[in-house]
Amino acid sequence: MIFILSTRKRIGFFPNEKHTNEPGEVHYLMLPDEATSPDLNQHQLPQDAWVTALTNQATTGRHPDTHPLAQYKTGNILFFAHGYNNTKDEIVSRHKLLEKQLKQHGYTGTVVSFDWPCTNYTLSYLEDRMDAYKSAIQLVTGGITPLAINQLHEKENQCDIDIHLLGHSTGAYVIREAFYQASKNRTLQRIHWNVSQICFIGGDIAQKSLTQCDNKSAPMFAQSSRITNYQSPYDNALKISNIKRAGLFPRCGRVGLPSDAPSNLVNVHCGDHWKLLTEPEESKAIGNWSHSWHFHCNHFMEDLAYTLKGDIDRHAIPTRECVNGELRLTVKTPVTISKKRLKG
Repeated sequence: MIFILSTRKRIGFFPNEKHTNEPGEVHYLMLPDEATSPDLNQHQLPQDAWVTALTNQATTGRHPDTHPLAQYKTGNILFFAHGYNNTKDEIVSRHKLLEKQLKQHGYTGTVVSFDWPCTNYTLSYLEDRMDAYKSAIQLVTGGITPLAINQLHEKENQCDIDIHLLGHSTGAYVIREAFYQASKNRTLQRIHWNVSQICFIGGDIAQKSLTQCDNKSAPMFAQSSRITNYQSPYDNALKISNIKRAGLFPRCGRVGLPSDAPSNLVNVHCGDHWKLLTEPEESKAIGNWSHSWHFHCNHFMEDLAYTLKGDIDRHAIPTRECVNGELRLTVKTPVTISKKRLKG
């Protein structure tokens, strides 16, 4: 099944209810694997039913009897926040591609797409950015918190499933903003919630906002085990972002982490490997290869799977090497590159 947490505004009534590209209340969708687009009239579920179904699909085993939480359910849930300029059909396609490739490399669990409202044309960048801001808190209140509450009732639910976050492009901004807004919510702060791994690819947030003293990013630093920033200096979509923001703030997905980033942040330079990738054939409607190549690179997905699993130290992951003190994705001839690509 395909799980989607959506904040797109709904209009109309059954059987003609539809999404718009404006922010709205959070709602829960579960699509069959063969679906190509979410249908509000067929795929909506109440929150409780959605959380139960998601937890069941994410469960891949139980702790052994020697573990402090013996026989508790184990598994993983990865919330994926897409970037700007993505249609609903593209989000479903990318969801499928992401989950399929991660599982090929040993990821156990399931993926949830956090579908915040955006349009499908580049000139709407600033409008999409504002809609991302309005939707960010609902990633926590509508997605992470219900799962955290579910795990708080340990004796009843016997659940110990890890939660991770992956942000592509503006999706990285959504994640950072979600933690910041949640930190100001007293009700949420009474609930014990945190996440395991956070990963950014093509991250469209300012490098300076990831310094150790940045107040807005501090809640994200504190409530996650590790944050991995995948950097490529050849990401020309982030150059466009710089132009739209008057060129003042270089983006972390293009220039990497600042020198004074917290110790639980790690930067992985992907530029050398990207230069050897062969761009697939594409129609004119397909978007930015330099910004979204990650979803179609087998080698990158292997590194991401190791990161989410979390069993190996950041410096020992076999898909990486240290060059002049900098972690880099090893250069590898592409093994599998999908011919079907999606917008940035």
